[in-house]
Order: sequence, then C-alpha cells, then structure tokens
Amino acid sequence: MKPKTAVVLFNLGGPIDGEEVKPFLSRLFSDKEIVDLPFQKILAPTIVGLRHNRVRQLYHEIGGGSPIKHWTNKQGHAMVQKLDAISPETAPHKYYISFRYANPMTDDALLQMKADGVTRAVAFTQYPQYSCTTTGGSFNELWRGLKRLNLEKNFEWSVIDRWPTHPGFIKAVAQRVREGLHSFPEEERSKAVILFSAHSLPMKIVLRGDPYPQEVSSTVHEVMDELKYCNPYISTWQSAVGPNWLGPQTVDVVKLLAKRGVKSILVVPIAFTSDHIETLSEIDIEVAKVAKDAGIANFRRAPSLNDSELFTTAMADIVASHLAAKQVHTPQYKLRCPGCTNSHCRNLVNPITNHQHERI
Repeated sequence: MKPKTAVVLFNLGGPIDGEEVKPFLSRLFSDKEIVDLPFQKILAPTIVGLRHNRVRQLYHEIGGGSPIKHWTNKQGHAMVQKLDAISPETAPHKYYISFRYANPMTDDALLQMKADGVTRAVAFTQYPQYSCTTTGGSFNELWRGLKRLNLEKNFEWSVIDRWPTHPGFIKAVAQRVREGLHSFPEEERSKAVILFSAHSLPMKIVLRGDPYPQEVSSTVHEVMDELKYCNPYISTWQSAVGPNWLGPQTVDVVKLLAKRGVKSILVVPIAFTSDHIETLSEIDIEVAKVAKDAGIANFRRAPSLNDSELFTTAMADIVASHLAAKQVHTPQYKLRCPGCTNSHCRNLVNPITNHQHERI
C-alpha cells in the first residue's frame, strides 16, 4: 500500500565496512556544521589522511563496520508496526533512514519517498537531546536536499526535534541500567558508580548557547529519578577531539575514581540509541583497558537500547503523539542559540498546512 505518512529517521550513520571509512571521514571533517576548521578544504583531507588507517583498524576490531544501520532498520521496522496499530488514521506508515555521513543519505531517502508517492513526512531525529551539531546539521541538510532535488513542494513536513525526557525513553534507559547493575557481583551492585557518558562538544559551541548539555542533564536526572537514585552517579563526556571540549572526559573520571579506591563502575551511553564505534570501541575496549590498568575490578557498560521493546514502543508513542497533536515542532526549535553563526539554522521547508514558521 502507498504509505500515508513517512517517518524519516535521522542520525550520523557509520561505515558498514572498511571501504566506507574514508568517504565517511571525508564527509564528517568537511562539514563545518559539526567540525568547524580554519582552511577546511585543506585541513579536512589532511586529517582524513592521518586518521583513516587508525579508524579503519578500530572498525576492524568491532567486526569490520558500524552496526548503526542494522539497529536503525530494526528500530524503524518495530516502530512502524506499532504506529500502524496505535495511529490507524495516519497509517500506513513507512520509515526511511537519512544518515548524515554514510549511506543511505538524505537524497536517497527523499528520492525513495518521492518514488513511494508519500506527501506527509515527519523528520524524526534519533538524537534524544538537541544539538546544532547533530540534529541541527541533519535538518539543515534535509532542507538543502529538498532544494537540490527540486522537491521543496512534494512533502508537507513537521519535525520531532528532541525528546530527552520522554517517559518511555526514560524507562527504556532505566531498564538497561538495571541490566547493567545486575551484571555485577551482588555485593558490588549498590557500590557501583554510574557514569552517564555522552559525546562531548567543543566549548565554543557550548558557549554559543547550544542546548545539548542541559538536555543531557535532564535525561540523566529523569533516569536516576526512575531508578530512585539507587547508586552514586555522575555525567561524563567522551570522544573529545583536541583541547577545550566539554568535560570531564569519561576516561579521566575512570582514572580519578580508581585513585579514590572505587572498584565498580557502570558506564551508560546516555545520548546514543544504538551501538556504534563510541560504545563498542571507545567504551568497551579503550576505556575498559584504562579501567583495568587503573585497578577497577568491575567495569561494565549498560547495554545499548538497540532493539529494546520499551524503546521502540517509546519511538512509536513519540511519533503518534506528535501526529495527534498536529505539532509542527517543539517550542524550543524556533529559538536559535544566542550566539548562533549559522543563518540556515532552525529552518523548516514547506511545513504542514496552516503553519507559519517563525525563528527567533
């Protein structure tokens, strides 16, 4: 049947094999919306050349490529099945994947939507917490893609731009934390320190007013409230590239806690909805080795959401509620960062009927 509603799932993406690593890195380091470099056209290829072999080896160590497409397909399939049941008036639904730096990319999704004949589309970020570098960049590329392909009038859009405290999402994360804690020896479970680890940002982006740090904190607060503050915890940050990034870094906190005699640590990937290189390599291999060398006897990572039933139910509820409310975006979407330097940020092309999009 012709889909009545398209739900486009936006994420960074990842190379599925070694051959895709270099194109992935080239797109990433050439994008000023996520990596703003001086002399970018010169520096980006240089950085890619220096990092390519090392990053390819990291992907080799986790099985050859990123599983993010695999998990996004599973999540999307489960979501639309549930959506068709709970929102029959907007059914049938079909999900499309739009990755920023790996296939399938934005143009692929848009061309498939055109071929399928859909006209109503929901842009659904898979980053629970909003950042201009992630959701913002993905949505900006969506609007550029529509113009590139001359499809600006083909679809009526609304956007789900953030959902850091959605109750279903919080319950899904809390369930994974409980699973992680249960993997400790019984006598260590209540002693384990929980590190909620999220991808870091350059401080210059934070200082512009990017909402990501506050939204990550709101997620952490809600998860711990759901868990009734069962363990000591702290928010940490990972994947910094260079100095002057948001901290403290997860790996540094592990070392510092080890010096205080902490023996049990559970890392929770709080801003990632599926496994990829930041969980499977950075946490499971790199940080785990640091923890072992520092004397942490029990180092664990809470399982990623991946195909969690609670999570895919939450995804369906987020979309169904959005459609039922005829919401175009959250109130926050129109508010650009006070120090915004991107004139394209917070745009919305061809919003659903009778909506006037105004940016602040």
